[in-house]
Amino acid sequence: MRRISRLSRLAVLGSAAVVLLTGCLGSSDSGSAGQDSNRNADAKKVELTIGSNSVKGGKNSSGATFTQDVLIPAFVADQKTKGVDVTVKFEGDGSDDEVYKQKLALSLSNKAGPDLINIDGIWVGEFAQAGYIKPLTDTVGDAAKVDDWDGWKQIPDSVQQLGSFEGKRYGVPGGTDGRVLYFNKKLFQQAGLPADWQPKSWDEITSAAQALKKLPGVTPVQINAGTAMGEATTMQGVLPLLVGTGATINTDGKWLGNSSQIRQVLDFYKGIYSTGLGDPVLQREAKGRDKSFAEFAANKIGILLEGDYFWRSVVQPKEGVAKMADRDAAVGYALIPASKPGGGIKGQDFVSMSGGGATAINPNTKFPQQAWELLQFMNSADMVKKSLNGAAKITQRTDVNAEVLAGDPMLNFVATKVLPLTQYRPGLAEYPKISAALQQATADVVGGKSTDAAAKGYETAVEAAAGSKDKVTSN
Repeated sequence: MRRISRLSRLAVLGSAAVVLLTGCLGSSDSGSAGQDSNRNADAKKVELTIGSNSVKGGKNSSGATFTQDVLIPAFVADQKTKGVDVTVKFEGDGSDDEVYKQKLALSLSNKAGPDLINIDGIWVGEFAQAGYIKPLTDTVGDAAKVDDWDGWKQIPDSVQQLGSFEGKRYGVPGGTDGRVLYFNKKLFQQAGLPADWQPKSWDEITSAAQALKKLPGVTPVQINAGTAMGEATTMQGVLPLLVGTGATINTDGKWLGNSSQIRQVLDFYKGIYSTGLGDPVLQREAKGRDKSFAEFAANKIGILLEGDYFWRSVVQPKEGVAKMADRDAAVGYALIPASKPGGGIKGQDFVSMSGGGATAINPNTKFPQQAWELLQFMNSADMVKKSLNGAAKITQRTDVNAEVLAGDPMLNFVATKVLPLTQYRPGLAEYPKISAALQQATADVVGGKSTDAAAKGYETAVEAAAGSKDKVTSN
């Protein structure tokens, strides 16, 4: 799996919400289940098949293991106490993420497929517009029943965006993540910068980078750019900066084109990479992101914008891909500032971007009420905690995070400080092409093109991706 893949990060969360549940929808009457949300509500014998893009010992092994060994037995036992005989089977799938998405879409288009489906946050809008999923209140049929679930109180409104589209909840979010600015405290000390650094504007990032530039052999700042880094450029670069200008890439169904906000982001990139504050060559290398990890761990990069994955899996002292034995003492982290105080989305001083997935109910399920019970059960505090298997990872639930992250200040920082102000990518079919256009725009300015030229080229690509100039906003 590519480390930059959003779906790859989603898969390794190992949370209960990574599960797909496939029910007996393949029978001749599966397409005529109707819209009666109470169908089979009183059934005392229920058969469900749990399908997941995971297999024991293979892709997303931890998710498959949890599902088979913990979730299924616990749910069956819980239902037995209610007088319901539930038979649950597990069917694993180890396909490429995009292939799996296509399989799932085909099943849903034929009114078959899983009873509960886990989809990446950037699929939600696309699946909703296609009619593959419906708002939970429609499928369950009782708005009060859905809205009164106590789990919502433990999931920040910002995180609920993962399973929402056009203001409606289509699913329950799974685990998530957040992006911050990491900095090397040893280099900061040498440059006369504070150990508790927290920039309040882009200018303060630049100022710190200029101080770091005086250190020999040090690249002051790394902000992912270019096409070689793929989605990492978009999520660990462009989009966090863009929300820092007060804009989002898609608003009211329109994509942001050649606008003052896009040009502001590209100007920042150009300022970093045209003045020697960043390494432009690194942005063009096939393994440039991996190299940036190694250079940070070797005390050769001062500031790096990355997700909590970097802390957990890259510079982790014992098992990281770029181990830092002194990580806890040497690595600092700070919120990403808006371009200027109050200049971020919703007037925020600080911003972030996050990823993750959500579990939705197939509107064609034969057992909508039981599916809703299972959806609640798998996202309960107990199940979410057990899905971690003792690991410290950020979940969707604040109560679980407070317990499991108590011993990790950095992850607790993301859970408590970053998640309340974060944003998510739009779940629309055009997004991958828009993302590619953003990556190319950064490659253009890093490669020497003017901001205006890069922005114009970007807009042309966006209009093509959107299918119409009317779907693009420019200013």
